[in-house]
Amino acid sequence: MSEPSARKRIWGWFFFDWASQPYNTLLMTFIFGPYFASIVTRYFIGIGMEESAADARTQSIWSLGLTVSGLIIAFSAPVLGAMADAAGRRMPWIRFFSLLYVLGAASLWFAWPDASNFWWMLIAFGIGFIGMEFATIFTNALLPDLGTREEIGQISGSGFAFGYWGGVLALFIMLLLFAEDESGVTLIGIKPLFGLDPEMREGTRFVGPFTALWYVLFMIPFFRWVKEPPRRASGRVSLGAAFRELWQTIRSLRRRASLSAFLASSLFYRDALNGLYGFGGVYATLVLNWPITMVGVFGIVGAVSAAFFAWIGGRMDRKYGPKPVIIFCILVLAVVCTIIVGMSREAIFGLALPEGSSLPDIVFYLCGATLGAAGGALQAASRTMMVRHCDSEHSAEAFGLYALSGKATAFLAPMLIGIATYATDSPRLGVSPLIALFVLGLVLLAWVNPEGESERSAG
Repeated sequence: MSEPSARKRIWGWFFFDWASQPYNTLLMTFIFGPYFASIVTRYFIGIGMEESAADARTQSIWSLGLTVSGLIIAFSAPVLGAMADAAGRRMPWIRFFSLLYVLGAASLWFAWPDASNFWWMLIAFGIGFIGMEFATIFTNALLPDLGTREEIGQISGSGFAFGYWGGVLALFIMLLLFAEDESGVTLIGIKPLFGLDPEMREGTRFVGPFTALWYVLFMIPFFRWVKEPPRRASGRVSLGAAFRELWQTIRSLRRRASLSAFLASSLFYRDALNGLYGFGGVYATLVLNWPITMVGVFGIVGAVSAAFFAWIGGRMDRKYGPKPVIIFCILVLAVVCTIIVGMSREAIFGLALPEGSSLPDIVFYLCGATLGAAGGALQAASRTMMVRHCDSEHSAEAFGLYALSGKATAFLAPMLIGIATYATDSPRLGVSPLIALFVLGLVLLAWVNPEGESERSAG
C-alpha cells in the first residue's frame, strides 16, 4: 500500500478535530453540561435547598469536576510527552487515550434524571475529558511535521475550523433528532428517535453514546492517513528518564524568555477561555433559565462563528503571525466577559428591563457568537505560537508543557468561579474572575517574541 500524500496526511490530521470536537460542544458546554446542571439543581431543591443556593451548589460541583480533571492532565502531560518523545512514537498514546474518551463519553448514558448518581457521572465525564485532552496533546505534537513554518498557522486554523463544523453538525443532529425539551419533543417538535423515552430524558442522555460513536467513526480517516515520520528513539522509555528529560527542559526555561512568557500568558488566558466554555451553558441554564434546546441553538450560533473565524484567523496568522491574532482575541473575550457579568434576566449594567424582555437573550446570543469567533481563532493561533517555540523532535514534550500551562491552573478558573459564586450567591457574578485572568494573559504577552524560539536557538 502506498504512503498517503502530504495533502491526505493534513486532511487526516484535520479529522481528529472533527472527531473530538463534540466532547467540548455537546458534552461540556451545550447539552450534557446544562442537563447535568438542571438535574442536580432539582435534586438539591428536592432535598430542601432554596433555588439560588441549589444553583450555586451545582455550579460549584461542576467546577470541582473540571478542577480535578484539569489537575490530573496538568501534571501528567509533560511527563507522558517526554516519554512519547523518547519512544519516538505518538500514535500508541493517541489510541490509548482515545479509548478513555470513548468509555467516558458512552458512560454518560447512565446520568439518571433524578441525579441519584451524579458523582459517578461527574467521574465518567472526567475520564472522557482526560482522554480527549491527552489525545489532543499528542495529535498537536504531529503538527510541526505537516508543513513549513509559513504554512503551519493556516493548517492549524483550518483544522480548528473543520473541527468546529463537525461540532455544529453533531449539535444539529442531537437537537433536531434526540435532545428533548421539558415537553418531551426535540427542536423540530418530534419525539426522540429510536423510541427513546422522553420521560427518562433518554434523548438527551443519548448525547454520551452519540459522542462516543461519532469519535470512533471519524477517527478512521485519521488512523488511515496520518503516518508518523520515522524517528530515532532518543532514549530509554521510562518514567525516571522522562522526569529527568522534563526537568532539563524546565531548567532551560530560564534561558528562554519568550517561551516562558508565552506559557505563563497562555496559562491565564486559556484558563479563562476554558472557564467561559465550561460555564457558558451552565450560565444560560441557571441565570437566564434557558431550556436545553435553547442552549443548543446558542451552541450552534457559537460553533458556526468559531468555524468561520478560526479559518479567517488562520489566514491572518499566516499573513501577520500568531501574536497579533492572540492579542486581538483576548481583548474581545475580556469585553464579552464584562457584558456577561453585567447582565441578568432583570437588568443590564444596572438598567432595569421590562418584565419578560428578550434583550438578555439577544445579547447572550451575540456574546455566544463573539465567544465562538474569538475563542476559535485564539486556540488556533496559540497552537501555531507553540509550534514556533519547539522543534519536531521534542514536540510531544513541548505540547505537554503547553498543556501544563493550560491545565496546571485549570483549577484556577473553576475554583475562582466557585469561590465567587459561593461568596456572592450568584452564578452571574461568579464569572467575574475570568476578566482578571484575560488581563493577566494580555500583559504577559509583552515579553513574547512574535517569531518564537526553539530550544536549539535558545541554547
